[in-house]
Amino acid sequence: MSGLHNGRDVFEYAVMRVVPRVERGEQINAGVVVYCRARSFVTARIHLDEARLLALDPSADVAGVRAALCAVEGVCSGGERAGQAAGDDAGRRFRWLVAPRSTVVQPGPVHTGLTVDPEAEAERLLELLVR
Repeated sequence: MSGLHNGRDVFEYAVMRVVPRVERGEQINAGVVVYCRARSFVTARIHLDEARLLALDPSADVAGVRAALCAVEGVCSGGERAGQAAGDDAGRRFRWLVAPRSTVVQPGPVHTGLTVDPEAEAERLLELLVR
């Protein structure tokens, strides 16, 4: 598949959102998950703005939210940190992370693009959509 787009590969990404009070639906962006099938690559970039989180919900469990976001990074990195997903390939781990859920940390919709460097793309998207 690589090379069909002038050296660029298709990638997918989703923004990870924090919804401190699910019943209210208010949210902040706290990270991105990037997947590139052609390179068997999946990664997460996380940035939790605690002040924004506490502005939405002064009683938010910041440590719990941070732990949930760290778990996303762990699933992406695979191995022991991935828990039950440890044996899954990058694509399965990405699909598991972007599956809809009604927890405090939720994935947004999946989008696609083309990139020559999925790692740099993750950094670019974090700056553009989260920070």
